[in-house]
Amino acid sequence: MAKKKAIITGITGQDGSYLSEWLLSKGYEVHGIIRRASSLNTARIDPYFDPESKNFLHYGDLADGIDNLIFEIKPDEIYNLGAMSHVKVSFDVPVYTGDVTGLGATRILDAIRRGIENGILDPGVKYYQASSSEMFGTTEPPQSENSPFNPVSPYGCAKLYAYHMTRAYRKGYKMFASNGILFNHESPRRGFNFVTKKITKTACRIKLGVQDSLTLGNLSALRDWGFSGDYVRAIWMILQHNEPDDFVVSTGEYHTVKEFAEKVFEYLDLDFGKYVRYDKSYERPNEVPALLGDSSKIKKVLKWKPTVDFNMLVKMMVDADLEYEKFILNSPSQAIFFDAKKKGGKK
Repeated sequence: MAKKKAIITGITGQDGSYLSEWLLSKGYEVHGIIRRASSLNTARIDPYFDPESKNFLHYGDLADGIDNLIFEIKPDEIYNLGAMSHVKVSFDVPVYTGDVTGLGATRILDAIRRGIENGILDPGVKYYQASSSEMFGTTEPPQSENSPFNPVSPYGCAKLYAYHMTRAYRKGYKMFASNGILFNHESPRRGFNFVTKKITKTACRIKLGVQDSLTLGNLSALRDWGFSGDYVRAIWMILQHNEPDDFVVSTGEYHTVKEFAEKVFEYLDLDFGKYVRYDKSYERPNEVPALLGDSSKIKKVLKWKPTVDFNMLVKMMVDADLEYEKFILNSPSQAIFFDAKKKGGKK
C-alpha cells in the first residue's frame, strides 16, 4: 500500500513540528510549506527533516497561494496550520492578518476544489483548518461547538472567516473539510513571544541570575491550557473520522495567567511577588477575559482525551527552558544548534 501524503502549512511552528513528528511515526510522506527568510527557522523540525524520513520542505506563502505545490504533490491530507498567529500583533498588522490567516485558507480550499473538478486531485482529499478559541472572544464560558462566536481581535476575526469558509466549501462542494477549534496549547517548543513561554523562559533566567524581573500585562485572563502534542493527535483524529465535522479541542480546565506564573515560580523555588512586574502596555486593545472549552463532543465521538495536565505542562516547559538556559550559559556560541538536537517534549 502506498504511503499517505500530507501537506502541512506552518510546519516550522510549535504544532507543525509535533504534527510532522506524529505523521512520520504513522508512516506518512510529509511535505511542509515554509516561507523564504534570510535565516533558517527550522530548528523545531530539524530532528525529523532528512531524506530517509520522507519529510520534504517547499517554499510557499499563504498570501500568494500554494496551488502549484498542491497539484504537484497530490496529497491525501492537507493540514492548514499556517497563520499570522499572534493575537496582540494582529492589531498592529490587521490587513496582513486577514490576508494570511483568513484568505490564505480560502486559497487552499479553492485550489482543492479546482484540483478535484479538473481531475488533478482525488475527490477524497481531506482538509483540516486550524480554528481557534479566539473566535469565541467575549462569549461566556464554557464554549462548545454550539456557542456563539464573538471575536474581538483581527486574529479572531480572520480565523472565524476561515472557519466559515471551510464549512461553506464542505457544504457547497461536498469536500472533506473539517475545523478543529483548539483552545490554548503550549509546549517546550512554544515561541518566546507567547506569554506562557515568556514566563517559563524568563523565570529560568531569573533562577540562573541572568535576569532580574518579569514584566506582564493582564494577569487575570483565564485560559484553558493544554499540551500541543496531545492536540495534534486530536487534529489527526479529526481527519481520520469517517465524515467531515467540527470539534472543540480543550482540557475543560482553566487558570489565570497569574496562576500559571505562580506555578512556574513555585516550581523554581522563587518568590513570584519579588520578581513580577505589571505594565499596561502589554495588554491587548480588546481583552478576552475567559476561554474555557467544552470538548465533550470529541471525547465522545473520537474517543480523544488529553494526557498532560496543567502541572505536568508547567513542569515540562520549565525543565526544558532551564536546560536550554544552562546550555547557552556554558556554550553561548552553540546555542543556535541546541534546539535542533533536542526534541523538546513527550509524545
